[in-house]
Amino acid sequence: MDTEAQQYMERDRSSRPSAELSQETSDTGESEGRSRFVWAGQVADLVPGGRITLTVLICLLFLALFSNFVIQPFQIPSSSMQLTLRIGDRVLVNKLAYRFGAQPQRGDIVVFDGTGYFGNADYIKRVVGVGGDRVVCCDQEGRLEVNGRSVDESSFLYPGDSPSSVTFDVVVPEGRLFVLGDHRSDSSDSRDHLGSPGGGMIPVGEVIGRAEWIAWPADHWTRLSRPDAYTRVPAVGGAHG
Repeated sequence: MDTEAQQYMERDRSSRPSAELSQETSDTGESEGRSRFVWAGQVADLVPGGRITLTVLICLLFLALFSNFVIQPFQIPSSSMQLTLRIGDRVLVNKLAYRFGAQPQRGDIVVFDGTGYFGNADYIKRVVGVGGDRVVCCDQEGRLEVNGRSVDESSFLYPGDSPSSVTFDVVVPEGRLFVLGDHRSDSSDSRDHLGSPGGGMIPVGEVIGRAEWIAWPADHWTRLSRPDAYTRVPAVGGAHG
């Protein structure tokens, strides 16, 4: 009888630590939750305006990080890209478009840092030639030729403009871009810097991103897709790009 009572007491004692541990874990979790809540409340108390101001500051920080590393708005300062882009339009530029191995392609509208090449400013132009391309102006019908293929730019060229009033025959170095504005008669672009350092060709590394959307004004909201004009242009070596 004494032995059975002793065994019962031992079993009873062995069951207690599990329940007590569960209770302690629950208490610890609640304590940590309360600690985080108290910490957040203390931070909010230090900010004028309390939690509302803190929430706004966090949102602004998120937007700043998003703008610096993902999507950045740019305002169009000139008519060099009309009719595609008008003065005052705000475009959203995808800053990750060329950050993971992808390269600018013919027809892309890109924003780039022109310091040392065009001027001390950011510019927005259309890519006409990529590394290795031969770009010539002009064929017998006055059109640009890229790698021997005439390009019909009528879908985006400014009405009444010719593809170029300047003749040229250039080969784009690897890692660089030949860029032109859609409003050729009102655009300072690669044609105007052929004799400058770099020959008017923009290093791919200076490209900030690819313009994806016209975000403002609302009545001009548009997705900036790559035109079909360059789809039949052969890549260097004969394959179509």
